[in-house]
This record gives sequence, structure tokens and C-alpha cells, in this order.
Amino acid sequence: MTPIIEIQNLTHVYSPQTPFEHTALSDVSLTIDRGEFVGLIGHTGSGKSTLIQHMNGLLRPTSGHILFDGRDIWEDAAFTRQIRFRVGLVFQYPEAQLFEETVFRDIAFGPRNMGLSEDEIRTRVLRAAGFTGLDEAVLEKSPFELSGGQKRRAAIAGVIAMEPDVLILDEPTAGLDPSGRASILENIRSYQAAQHAAVIMVSHSMEEIATLADRLVVMNHGSVAMSGTPHAVFSRAQELAEMGLEVPCMTQVLLELRHLGVRVDPSAYTIEQAAERLLPLLKGGAAHA
Repeated sequence: MTPIIEIQNLTHVYSPQTPFEHTALSDVSLTIDRGEFVGLIGHTGSGKSTLIQHMNGLLRPTSGHILFDGRDIWEDAAFTRQIRFRVGLVFQYPEAQLFEETVFRDIAFGPRNMGLSEDEIRTRVLRAAGFTGLDEAVLEKSPFELSGGQKRRAAIAGVIAMEPDVLILDEPTAGLDPSGRASILENIRSYQAAQHAAVIMVSHSMEEIATLADRLVVMNHGSVAMSGTPHAVFSRAQELAEMGLEVPCMTQVLLELRHLGVRVDPSAYTIEQAAERLLPLLKGGAAHA
């Protein structure tokens, strides 16, 4: 099966041939499958934001190719424009981009630019509002009357209303309280399941990303340092630490037990997984390395 997105030997250099020249991405190759949930992690400056902006054509590669369904997204201008709708990108703190008179008009902005009929636009706005947990009563309000969490939902709904095949989110829960974070993540999962969409999420919360993602991609100095299941990636905790990344709290606890001589697999990242590893030891007496 053809990946929904294939990145081939992507390099991106900012301000080339100037004193400010900086290579943000170097020979990156990566595939994203339909329906896959990929967590993108890395320290500040590792290339995450530059990478996701290539996936929907906001940035053009210095060298290399971005394929969508097997076609180079830069093969012609019409296809590049189409990609902006099929690969939806939600920036960090997207509520800062709300600008229309009503929430309805803000959510409708993308579908309207797609040239859809008014009936189809309304259908998509209501469906996107439903996915993100916004009541219909909110839709006629000014976006500036909403709470912080509602603004975040409205901004995400504006991207979801285009019904993209790939949904990319940069720190979608930043600044939200725990219940707000949980609700937003549940909304994203609902959209993924309903549309069989690929989801790519950038996050600094290791616990959050570990429980959601099918696969983690770790960026370091503009390159892909690791790619694998959360279990496989977090089993390399020492390497992650050397890249300036923290592992989930449960993994840290198990690593400390390991250092104290307890024979336990430290790659667990949830309380339930840690319990599975520790209960046999407690029943049989903790074995020491």
C-alpha cells in the first residue's frame, strides 16, 4: 500500500548563501501510512516545525521530495494548492488565528476556500463542531467571547472542517488544564477513527504522546534519530536523555529501580504497564540484577 505521505531525502536550508545560513533538516526520509497516529518529538530546534510545514507545502524543500499518495506535492501549482486542504496543519496556540465575526464563519473559512456549496459548508461546519465538542449555540458567537479551551476547539474545528486525509497538530493541548487536554485528545481520536485519517502530533508531553501514538519519530539536529513503537523508543531512555528529552514518569521510576538492582523492564510508560512488570516481582520477591 502506498503511504499517504512519503518524505524522500529532504533537506531544508534557511537563508542559504548568507551569514545566517542554517540547515534545519538534513537528508530526512520518512513515511506516514493512512490511519496511523504518529508522535513527533525532539528538543527545541531539532527540526520538528520545519518538517511539518513541508508536509502541506508551506515550505519548499532545498532538496528532496514530499510525496502525497505517490505524487510530488510540488509537481504543479494546482496540486500544491489541493494539498493545503488535504493535509491540515494546526499550529501551536491556533486560537491566535481566529479572526471572523462568528465562530461559524471562522470554521467555514477553509471549506469556503475549497469552493464548496453553502449546504456542504454548513454540513461540514456542524460536523467539525461535533467532532471538537462545540455546542451549536456557540457557533453564532464571536470567537473572542469564548473561553481559552473553546477557542482551541474552534481553531481545530476550522482545520477538521476541510476533512483532511492527514491532520497535523503542533502541541494541540499546550496551556490547557488536564480535563481540557483529555477532551481535546479524545476529539482528535474521534476524527481519526471516523475519517481513517493519519494524525501527526508534535508534543513535549511524553506521557500524552506515548499513550496515543502508534509510532514515535524522534528528531535530533535536523535528522530522524529514532522511529518505532513507544515501547521500542522509550526502551532507549539513556539515548533520549542525551538528546535532552525526558522519558515518561513511569519509565523514570522503573529506570531508577533498575539502577537500584531490581530486574525490571524499564520501557513501560503507563501505570498499568508498570504494574504488570512489578506485580510478579512483588509476589515472588524482587529479583536483583
